[in-house]
Amino acid sequence: MGLHLVRATADEVSAELEVGPRHRQSYGIVHGGVYAGIVETVCSIAASLWARRHNQSVVGLDNNTSFLHAVREGKLSVTARPLMRGRRTQVWEATVTDATGRVVAQGKVRLLSLEAGSALAGEKVGIKKANSK
Repeated sequence: MGLHLVRATADEVSAELEVGPRHRQSYGIVHGGVYAGIVETVCSIAASLWARRHNQSVVGLDNNTSFLHAVREGKLSVTARPLMRGRRTQVWEATVTDATGRVVAQGKVRLLSLEAGSALAGEKVGIKKANSK
């Protein structure tokens, strides 16, 4: 997508994206999937940095992104901050602004915290056969 990280800590992640033709849908405005993608990216990075402190990893459970104003060009900035960081889940909120500072999209991402060594979806976990010793 061309998203560039500006700042990344366990308490806040900021990034920027310069809007180009690859980000626009057929009406010439930024596609909603771009907003959802950048919201999920910054929230996931931040949640992951927090989880590493606790010997965990995270996977996304929910992404709810609202599109507030249409954008055709310019720079988008996005910042994620925590709403809740619990033992098993985290909720992060991200705000996307245009070059004038106007909020153009906002989203919340809920993530599941996994203990070290937990299998992720699609991973093959060693299964012992009933007759193996």
